[in-house]
Amino acid sequence: MPETGDALLRTLTALANPHRLRVIGALAGGRQYVSKLARELGISRPLLHMHLQRLEAAGLVVGTLETGEDGKLMKYFEATEFALSLSPATIAAAVPTLSERPGEDR
Repeated sequence: MPETGDALLRTLTALANPHRLRVIGALAGGRQYVSKLARELGISRPLLHMHLQRLEAAGLVVGTLETGEDGKLMKYFEATEFALSLSPATIAAAVPTLSERPGEDR
C-alpha cells in the first residue's frame, strides 16, 4: 500500500487508464522489451513509453536498459509486486498526508 496520500493518488491515477491496465496485465507474465510490448498491445512505442513512465513513477513497473547481441540498447520493463487494499479507513489514514495544493508532489 502506498505510504502517503500523494503516493496513493499517483498509484490510483496510474491504474485509472485502460492502456496502463493492459500494460500491467501483459507484464504479469514476465518482463518484456518495449517494441515487443507495443506490438502485443497494438499501440505505438511513443504512446507506450508515456504510459510506462506514468506506471514507473507510481512504482508499479521498473525498467532496465540492456545491450542486445547486436549491440543495440533495449529497454525492458517488468511489473513490480504490489497489492492495494482500499477501505474507508485506509483512505482516512492517507488524507492527512495529502499535499496542500492539488497536483503538488504527484
